[in-house]
Parts: sequence; C-alpha cells; structure tokens
Amino acid sequence: MKKHILQLVFTVVFLLAMVPVSAQNYATHAVKEGETLKSISQQYRVTPYSILQANKEIKSASDVKENTILIIPLNGQPVENKTETKQEEQEEEIIPIRFLRHRVKRRETIFGLTQKYNITEDQLKRYNTRLYSEALERKMVLQIPVFPEVDEDEEKELDFETYTVRPKETRWSIAHKYGISVDSLLVLNPELDKTTNYLAAGEELKLPRPKGDSLKEQKTEIFTSYTVPPKMTLYSLGREYGIPTDSIVRLNPEIMKEGGLKEGMVVRLPKKKDDEGEVNTENFIFYEVKPKQNIFRITQNLKITRDELFRLNPALENGLKAGMVLKLPKEKADELEVKNALVLDKINLVDSINVENRPKLVFMLPFRLDKVNVNDTEQAEELIKNRRDLALSLGFYTGAMVALDSIKKLGVSVDVKTYDTQLDQAKVKEILFRENLTGVNAIIGPLAPGPLDEVAVQASAKNIPVIAPISSDSELSHSNVFFSVPRDVVLRDKMLSYIEEIHKDENIIIIADSTHQVAHDSILSKFPSAQIAKVIDNKSLHLDEFLIQLSEEKENWVFLETEQPNMVASVTSILNSANTAIISDEEVPEVKVRMFTTSYNAAFENEAVSKTHLSNLKFTFSSFYRESGNADFINAYGKKYNGLIPDRYAVRGFDVTMDVLLKLAYKNNLFETSKYIGLTEYAGNGFDYFNDWTSGYFNRACYIMEYEDLTIKEVEPKKNDIKSNL
Repeated sequence: MKKHILQLVFTVVFLLAMVPVSAQNYATHAVKEGETLKSISQQYRVTPYSILQANKEIKSASDVKENTILIIPLNGQPVENKTETKQEEQEEEIIPIRFLRHRVKRRETIFGLTQKYNITEDQLKRYNTRLYSEALERKMVLQIPVFPEVDEDEEKELDFETYTVRPKETRWSIAHKYGISVDSLLVLNPELDKTTNYLAAGEELKLPRPKGDSLKEQKTEIFTSYTVPPKMTLYSLGREYGIPTDSIVRLNPEIMKEGGLKEGMVVRLPKKKDDEGEVNTENFIFYEVKPKQNIFRITQNLKITRDELFRLNPALENGLKAGMVLKLPKEKADELEVKNALVLDKINLVDSINVENRPKLVFMLPFRLDKVNVNDTEQAEELIKNRRDLALSLGFYTGAMVALDSIKKLGVSVDVKTYDTQLDQAKVKEILFRENLTGVNAIIGPLAPGPLDEVAVQASAKNIPVIAPISSDSELSHSNVFFSVPRDVVLRDKMLSYIEEIHKDENIIIIADSTHQVAHDSILSKFPSAQIAKVIDNKSLHLDEFLIQLSEEKENWVFLETEQPNMVASVTSILNSANTAIISDEEVPEVKVRMFTTSYNAAFENEAVSKTHLSNLKFTFSSFYRESGNADFINAYGKKYNGLIPDRYAVRGFDVTMDVLLKLAYKNNLFETSKYIGLTEYAGNGFDYFNDWTSGYFNRACYIMEYEDLTIKEVEPKKNDIKSNL
C-alpha cells in the first residue's frame, strides 16, 4: 500500500514538471517572394532543421521556393509578418463552420475533391496536413472544411426589420419563423451571448424581412388581393396577416400616394399561413437540418410521417437545406432526445474529432506538494490517508493523464498546464495574477468552493469554461461553470421517478432523521399513503412501533434517509432480521422488505454497515457514479501505473477529462458543444449538462444502482431511455 501511494505522489510530481511541454502545435506557411528557409525559421523562432524534419519533401534550403506550403512546428510564437496584404489577412479570417469526413475512393484526385466540395487545394491541405508530404490514397480519411456561404449580391439587396422577442421563444423558433439558420441569426446579431441560447422576452433582434415583403421578390402565386373594408387600419391589417405595417406599405406604394389606407382600396398581401398557434417552446420542439440529410432519413430519425412534416413546415416544398430549422409537435419530445426545445442528433464524438482543434487545458487541484515530503514515506502515507482532498486530487489527476494519453492516440494535440492550488484561495489568486489565461479553452478545478468561485470570476472575464470536479452547486451564480456532479434534487427525482414507475401496492415506510426533511417531504408528496417511522433522538428507530408498521401481506419498501453510519447499520440489521425469520433451523420468509434511499452518501459505505444485509434487502439508490466496466481504461491505467487498479477518483478524473477533451476536439468551444451534445458516458460517469442560463451548467446524468449477490449493479434502463452517444 505504501509503495502504491508514494508511486502516485512521485508520478504527480513528475507529471507536474513535464506536462506543460508535452504537446506541440503546428502552423502552415505559404512561402512568399524573397523568403528563405532561414528567414522563415527566424520568423517562427524555430530551427531550419525542424522545418526540414516536418516537411520531408523539402530536401534542402534551395527547395524552399515561392508558393511552397510549409508545415511549421511551433515551439515559440511566430513573429508577425507585416508584408502580408489586407486580402491575405481577410482570407485567413475565414474559419470553417464545421467539417465533413470523406473516405477517398479509387481514382479520386485532389482536384476532383476541391471541385466536389467547392474548396481550394490549399484549404484541403491546410486541414489535412499529411497531404503536404503524402500522395492521395484510397481509403484515406480526410477532414473537409465547410465554410459559411456568402452571396454578396443577395446580401446587398437584403432588407431587415427589428423583431421583439416574445415569451417562450427560442433562437430556433425565431429562426424557423423567418426561414433562416441559427448561424445566420447570430451573424445578424453579433451582440448575442455565444455561451448560452438564452433570449429574454422583449429583446430586439435584427432579422431579414420575410420573403415577399420586398417588391423585387413579388411572385403572384404567394400573394392575394384584399379589398379594404370600412374602419380597417394598417395596424389591424398587419396584425391579421402577420406582417409589419411598413411591409404592407412597401408592397403597396399607392397607400402613401393616397394618404393612407382607404376603404375599397385593393391591396396585395402575402397569403395567410395556416394558423398553428404561437411558434414557441410551449407548442413545438425544433430540429436543425444537418448537411447531406434527406427527407427520408429525417422522417425516420424524427419518427414523423412525411405528410405531417410538410404540413408543419411548408417551406420544405422548396427543398431541404442544411441549417433549416424545422418545427415538430411538442409531444414528440417524449420519443426524442430534446435539450432546450431542440432535438439533438446522436453524435459519436470519437468519429467527429477535428484534429485541427488543439485544446489548451488547465488543471487547478490541491496536490499539497508543499506539505508532502516524498523522502518521508510514513509522513506522506499518513497525510494522504487523512486528507480526502489530497487523495482525491492525486487519484483524479492520474485518471486525467490516461485521458490525455487516449486523446493523443486519436491524433489530437493538447496543450496542458497544471497548478497546485494548495487548497489556499490566496495561492489561487497568486496563480491567476501571475499566469496568462488567454487562449485557454477550459479549466478543470479547483475543488473547494472559495477557490472555485475565484477562478470562475476571473475566467468569466475571458469567456473560459470552468469544470467543477466534485461540486454540484455554488452559492454564487457563475454562467461559465460546468458542475459535473448532479445536484441532490436531480438524484432524488431520479430515484422517485423510478419507484413511481415500478410501484404497485407495496407498503411504503419512511425513516428520516431531522436533517433530511426535504427528502422526507419529497417522498411523501409522491406517496401520500406512506407511513412515517418514529426516530428517537435522531439516532435510532422506535423498534416496537416500527415492527407494527411492517406488513405481512404486502412487500415493504423502506426509505432510509440519514448520513449517520450507526443508524444505517442499525436499521439495515433490523430490516434484514424482519426479512427472514428462523424457525426450526430453517429460513422461512415471513416479511418481505426492500430498502431504498434518495440521498446516497458515505454512511451507506461505512465499515459498520453489513454488505450482506444490503444485498439481502436489494438496497437500491440513485448515484452519479457506477463501477467502471471499461476494460480498455482499466488496462491502460494499470499499464501506466505498474498494475494499479483505478479507484473511483481516478475513474472520475478520466471521465471528466475525456469528456472535456472530446467535446473540445469536436468544436473547440465547450459552450457551443453544450448546445448540441446530449448524454455522454465513459468508464463510470455520465454527463448531460443543462444550461441554467445565469447560474451555470448542471449535470443531470445519474443511474439507479442496486445491491445483488454482494455486488452493486446498474438497474437496466428501459429501451426508450436515453442511450449514450459515445
């Protein structure tokens, strides 16, 4: 044991020293007139030899000629090249909005691919750097950049209006209403917060006028003639037809010539749309069309008929387009995975990696290396044994290192820095003051509430997400914090929903001490006929009264809500005895008892509590953690740490880190991926973040666990439950 603990300490000391230089970034450089290998190496602060090593096709300095594309290994920061033209700067600013995967077929050429995907050869090679030194080969998998479509002529002619957001509307519902993509909505309204999907009622947006408002877009088939009745005003007419009053005037210039809307005047108006009610989150859910999808695949995935889809979305008559927002009946939310009224596609993150994304990650954990003397074995062992924060940090970090190894094997380069917070808020302030967080994509840690709040506030100013490894909430509101441990209310609701689903006519009894009044009330609200067991001095059962409450006709389901190990041990012993009576040396069932809790905690894992009793009672609880069954992770961990078996802290470190890295490798923006990624599951933990707008992102992923034959197993979810997307 001593050997294993000290091994972890030495490992962390070594990793803390080595991790910051473990990753390397690359850039591409188009050689310009007059540039040489030496001048380019000086510009990027690298050696000429390192450039030659990264570009195998370049044999010597004489091979570096104008328009040659070089891969530059970045050990330092490139010096700004002031000879670049403004046109080149603008070209570099064009960033792909997403990537497609293409498996090269026989006889395909680079030129053919550029024509097929409407990109340049330079753009293709820039995001597939191996093509600089390797020929295109069959079965090679390429990342195809997709750039935003820009139609300059259309943009010049586009007319806009100001739209006031109504209650219960979302970005997707408004995008559907105006027939645009959410990306277009964000381009038109750059002031919108990129970290959330939130829209406030009354907020004003810039949006394109609906087609048909512009005289250039008039088509006779989408208009109707309307004879103005007596007392009709522009305002009431616009409200009836659902278009702005100024749009009516633009479509009918004679209104201004006549000095206003007159009785008997014949005007042209867009045909009325079918009244489906307000298009908002109360009436509909929404789906954003992805590239290369077709109507058949969408109807299959969304479990809707073609006729119903077209009835709700008449714009489909003009064709299906990527980015189009479709509305679906609200009741479909029961069959699909929905987040913030948006239907989520099941994304395989491993297959969606973009190797061009190079995440910059920071760990801030209390390793307490200022207290650990690695030369004193007994002192180090005692400190780790008695300090949960130290044991957690060491275990968590060893698991995180396995995640970094795993992501590296997938081709993703990660820049990592690690800091020892020493469980001291002043130390955290010192680190933040000293270090530059610019460009950091995510911070994992700290553990304690005070340091976490400090980091969250500082990181928020730079729009950096912070992942809380063990916290489920904060007294302060942090819109940039991802709380990776589900709140107590989430675990409690999960448990009660499960019990409600399987409950028939069982006799329910609640045993709760005074510190668990919320759990007591929650159970009682779900099961009003439940009996309440009397607890003496918050420590033990009133045994005589409790035994009377047990039923011999029905199975007894007992909820135990406490954090006191002695009470757990006592109650489980009593329930186990009641469960089986010994008559004539034979075990004869007399009373059937099962035990549950909505607030699983360390008391149930205490040494004083019999695991045999828990197993006999089929003890069932909700948990955010399940025993790791991931053989690949267990083997990788053992290989890295000389046969050590990962504890739950190591499993959590792997899961939290792997989740962050895969999401950053997908979009390199954790706030963006939180909009489109639902449940993800790894070795022992799941993550399903819900954005509470101003308070942060809260994990809702948890499991129902049950003791069976002295082991803890997950209760199998129903077939229609949300499955992992990893």
